[in-house]
Amino acid sequence: QVQLVESGGGLAQVGGSLRLSCAASESISDMRWMGWYRQASGKQREQVATITNNGGTNYADSVKDRSTISRDNAKNTMYLQIDNAQFEDTAVYYCSAIRGGAKYWGPGTQVTVSS
Repeated sequence: QVQLVESGGGLAQVGGSLRLSCAASESISDMRWMGWYRQASGKQREQVATITNNGGTNYADSVKDRSTISRDNAKNTMYLQIDNAQFEDTAVYYCSAIRGGAKYWGPGTQVTVSS
């Protein structure tokens, strides 16, 4: 069973940057797909960004052009950086990964963007 743990959440200022990490309990080199989701209070969970094991990336329109998803297979860690943070980025952020047909989730980390 793969364990995923997010970190890096907390307070961010409008216009500032936030960087989240997702550490896996096992090697991520064979995880063909990893991604970040977020869920704001009272809203459905939405996909933010994804990355494949060959480096292909995809972003939601809401964060496109100001976000970067990356992975470091040597550290078994995936990252998400969001620049020019907006109030709308306030949410619980979850990382997710697929291995062997199973999808795994982290417990989430809260990000709050304030002025």
